[in-house]
Amino acid sequence: MAYTCRPLERKHLKNPISVRHAAQDLSFEEAKELATELARQKVSEPMLLAWFDKKRGKFSPQVECCDTEKPSWLVYAESRGGNIVIDINDQDYVFVFCNLAT
Repeated sequence: MAYTCRPLERKHLKNPISVRHAAQDLSFEEAKELATELARQKVSEPMLLAWFDKKRGKFSPQVECCDTEKPSWLVYAESRGGNIVIDINDQDYVFVFCNLAT
């Protein structure tokens, strides 16, 4: 089994900023824009390191890694300083940012 296939669980997210958006048809682009706005409220220069889109079954980056407990895209982001986690609609969309200003 490829580690990239590890399903995301809420327990994997470190201190997520959870958001409920009323729109049932929230698109990836709309969710990304919302997450970026929220990240900008936390830090001056947010940089998106990784994302997860449950609706489309996609994530980025497409990486393999050696962690068997978490999805590889999340391990990638955390290992590169990703500490701003935006969780939209109970993991429908997850975005992980770091602060370029630090």
